[in-house]
Amino acid sequence: MTETTSAATAIPPAANQIPVSGADIASAAGATPAAPEITSALIVDATLWILIGFSVVTWALILIKGIQHLRISQHNRSYGKKFWGAQDFQAAAALEGNKGPAARVADIGFTTLIEADGGTTTHDLEHTGDRQELLDRRLRQQMQKERGALESGLAILATIGSISPFVGLFGTVWGIMGALTSISKSGSASLDVVAGPIGEALIATAVGIAVAVPAVIGYNFFIRRNKVIWAFLDDFAIDFVHLALKTSFLIKRPVSGSVASPRTSGTGAKHPVLKASHEDLQAEGAQI
Repeated sequence: MTETTSAATAIPPAANQIPVSGADIASAAGATPAAPEITSALIVDATLWILIGFSVVTWALILIKGIQHLRISQHNRSYGKKFWGAQDFQAAAALEGNKGPAARVADIGFTTLIEADGGTTTHDLEHTGDRQELLDRRLRQQMQKERGALESGLAILATIGSISPFVGLFGTVWGIMGALTSISKSGSASLDVVAGPIGEALIATAVGIAVAVPAVIGYNFFIRRNKVIWAFLDDFAIDFVHLALKTSFLIKRPVSGSVASPRTSGTGAKHPVLKASHEDLQAEGAQI
């Protein structure tokens, strides 16, 4: 009897140990779902860093495009004054040291006319047609190149302005999911528990909107500026063709300074050249 009683009294301590081990297991099991909180926090942080990168790219493009448009406007005004202030079409072709889209369009036009006048064009499909068709084609090709240079980078601004709010919204939704999961685990839905995690998650949406607004404004501004510059180049190309038409699409190759000097100094400047050439001929005759 004593052995049975001692055995019976020995069982309860073992039974008391079972709930303790179960609590430990439950607590250990409750600690493992902390992974979603870490994952949601990482995703929200990654979203914010992506938006910050978008913002840096946006402001860099706005600065670069702004400087580009300032230079283009300055160069076009400068060359327009020189071009329309020239004495004639041939004098306009002799202008040097010019920059900007208008100057490049004029240079390709003068180059085309010089090639056509000198007979240096090759007989292929690119150079088929009369001089006016060749000039129109070259001017149109150069204007398309200038248009491509003006539109470079605008696609990035449009993309950032379109997707930034959605990227921020993605980070907000994921952050709210993690916040609700942690709230359900804490078992409390008081304001101090709910406001903090959800407020942090909503920051991603605010940052996304803050990134999208400058990108959209910059895109619309530069699109408008491109239209103004494109209209200017279009009008300039049309006027260039009309001026070339008055000269029958004929233009002389720009001469060097040594040959151009008699043109400015008058007829008296030609005599030294003739005298020098006559003395050279006498010297060659004496050598023979």
